[in-house]
This record gives sequence, structure tokens and C-alpha cells, in this order.
Amino acid sequence: MPKKVLADVVVIGGGPAGMAAALGARESGAKIVFLLERGDELGGILNQCIHAGFGVQRFGEELTGPEYAGIYKDRLASSSIEVMTSTLVCEVNRDGYVKAVNRSGIWEISARSVVMAMGCRERTRDMIRIPGTRPSGVFTAGLVQYMVNVDGLLPGKEAVILGSGDIGLIVARRLELEGVRVNAVVEIRDSLSGLVRNYVQCLLDFNIPMLFSHTVTGIRGEDRVEAVKISKVDNSWRPIKGASQWMECDCLLLSVGLIPENELTQRLGIPICPESGGPYIDEKGTTEIPHIFACGNVSSVFDLVDYVSIISERTGSAAALKNPPAPVSFILECGGGVGLVVPQRIRERGEGDIFVRPATALRDGNIRFQRGERIIYEKPISICRPSEMIRIPSRGIEWPHETGKVKIEIDGEPVQGI
Repeated sequence: MPKKVLADVVVIGGGPAGMAAALGARESGAKIVFLLERGDELGGILNQCIHAGFGVQRFGEELTGPEYAGIYKDRLASSSIEVMTSTLVCEVNRDGYVKAVNRSGIWEISARSVVMAMGCRERTRDMIRIPGTRPSGVFTAGLVQYMVNVDGLLPGKEAVILGSGDIGLIVARRLELEGVRVNAVVEIRDSLSGLVRNYVQCLLDFNIPMLFSHTVTGIRGEDRVEAVKISKVDNSWRPIKGASQWMECDCLLLSVGLIPENELTQRLGIPICPESGGPYIDEKGTTEIPHIFACGNVSSVFDLVDYVSIISERTGSAAALKNPPAPVSFILECGGGVGLVVPQRIRERGEGDIFVRPATALRDGNIRFQRGERIIYEKPISICRPSEMIRIPSRGIEWPHETGKVKIEIDGEPVQGI
């Protein structure tokens, strides 16, 4: 028989977002909080990120991923939150019913609020459609990071990495330290996708070549990858005829983007924002269903885990409150130069933060929030990149009395390379 229980808040996902949301809910008065994680332990991707660089924004010190996760694990261990690992959520409905299964059986939890914190996953070869044979030796960069840092396995002896996202850059350094030669990092854009600090520390410091405006257009090999075809691309990312070369390697790593994991969200019929890949949310993480919330990389893939924790604590606190949300005051829209904005809805002026991701790398420009003909916020920017979100405190915006749509724009001179 299923185990039937009641809860104030159920949080789905035990990564940095889920842990912060669960603690935020408990600290704001929720008496019965369940934290459900499908993995064997809490922490999510932090457990495999043994490099430093986490925690400066949130804790004021530089930590490794496991150290950062450990702070939240310790707080959870000393709380009354019901933590259930190795637990798969099978169903969520619009009334707050959550069905999950683990080794002890089937759980049916009726919750007043549900927080979606399932994180994100990597894009695969099939999603970017690289032609060629289907040998072994093609991995996503995050999988290789887990193999090396957790399982103690190496993917091969010579690697090519497609994509200059942060995971790919960090894995490039890790492989070099373990004796795997990284022949090149290949980026289809004409500018860096990851953080500049990772480019310097992971590629320049290890003399790893970086090829901008190039992509992988073929894979050769029978049982194992033997070489990949690297092609120069034009401004529309189309391979240029006659501008290709074969590069020998025995493994290809893909660092070609992350996708918010929103299958459960979509089954509820909650609208998904095409720019962020997550549900439309307000400053507290409220979705189109008032008692269903979303936070962290489910709402949008963030550049810093510190930001994920900060907003997720706020979301957990909102999920614990019994007050219905206020009406939407403003709808934020992407204008020129903007790739995405989160949240997309503002209910309470001056609450929380707004995160804007540029569509392209620009310098010597401005970011503007505009309501009709009126500019309600403007700030000069020396340089901005798609890899780095711009964080804007909502309290610094001159929100007008009249409600409606607000367009966000970024202008400036294009930046190529780094």
C-alpha cells in the first residue's frame, strides 16, 4: 500500500537549489518539509566539481563544490526537514499531489506548496546532429567530469572538446593534469561561451589551443574515435567549403549547452519561456499555478551557484507562506541584445533581483529597462558576455505606478574572441 502523508512544502531535487529552498521554507515557518532527490546523495553536480570558485557571493569565501554542498548538507542534517534520497518523483498534479517511489515503496504526498528544483542536463550529440560514424569515445563534458573526479576513470589519451562552456574549460584542465592531451577546444561562436577566468586558468595556463568560429562536422572511427573533422564556419554558423581539417584524437567531449529539466513542469501544463527554457516565474519563483514554484536551473541556467542558492532560499520562503500571490504588475520582455531575463514577471516592486543574460558579447554600451517611452533603469556596461549574467537589484529600478510590459535592451560594440 502507498504511504500517504501530508506536507506544507515538497521540494523536488536535492542539488544546490533544492537544498536552499527546503531550508528557506523551514526557516519561514513550514513545519513539514520534504526534500526528494533521485540520486543517492544530496548536492547535485557540486559533488563532482572539486575545483575552487564557489561561495564568494553567498558565503564570502572561495570553496570547492563539495565544500559548498557540505554547508547545506550540515544545515539539513541539523533540521527537521524530511530528506529522502534515491527517490524518484513519478507524478505531480496541479493540486500539490506528489507521487514518488524509493526502496521503501510508493509515497503519496499531499502538499500545500511544491517547489520544482530539478536542475538541468547536458545537450548531447543527437541534439546537435554531428554526422559521422558511431564509435565509442563521444562523451558530454559533465559525464567526463564525473568519471574523472568521482569514479577515477579517464575517457582516453587524446581529446578534442567542442564548446567553450565552463564545464568544458574546467574539464580540459582536469584532463591535462591527469595526463590526457587536449588537442583543441573548438567553439562555433566568435567569442567565448564560458567565464574569462576559466579560459585563462584552464586553457592559457596549460597551452591548450582555442579555435573560434569552428565546429566539429564529422567523426571518424569504427570501434573507437580516431579523428574528428573541424570546420571553419561563417557568420551564420554554416561550415565554409574547403576550410576543414581532420584532427586525430580518441575521444570527443561535448560542452554545448545545458537544458533546464522541466518534464514534470510541462506535464502540469505550466507555460515554458522559450528564451530561458524554464517556466515563467515572478521574483519569488511563483509559476502560473500559484502554489507551484520553480527555482535554480529549472527556471534558467545560471552562471553562478551562489545566485542559485540566494534566489532558491527566497523561493522556499515564499512557498512556506500561506498568502496568495499579488497580481502581476509587470511583464519583462527581451529586447535587442538580450538573450533572456529571469524572472519574467514582477508582482512586488523592489523585491529580489533580476538576472539578464546578453545575447552576444558587447562592450562600451548600456543596459536599459523601458516602460513605453520611459526609461526606468539604465546602467553603462564596459563589457558583457552571454556566459555572465547581469544581476540587477529590483529595488534600484524606478518602477512606475502604471503596470504593463517592460522591455530590456542592451547595446554596445560587438566583441570577438575573448
